[in-house]
Amino acid sequence: MGYELRAQYAEGASPSSAGPLLEIWHMTDEGETQALCGQRLDPAAWTQPSTAWGTPAADPFCRECGVRYLRMGVG
Repeated sequence: MGYELRAQYAEGASPSSAGPLLEIWHMTDEGETQALCGQRLDPAAWTQPSTAWGTPAADPFCRECGVRYLRMGVG
């Protein structure tokens, strides 16, 4: 099973907004919209490969997703 990062947008923003405002990155199972922390995310949200985790490209990142990802032994 693979993982990916999926964006959560600021209140009122979406991936189709002009210049959507990224609030935080979450970790999800690949192709899924529920983050490891339980947050439901927009299916059209920006995604990045899991290899972006821990890099500036994934900042800011959900701490709870990070903890769960590490506990799974994949990070």
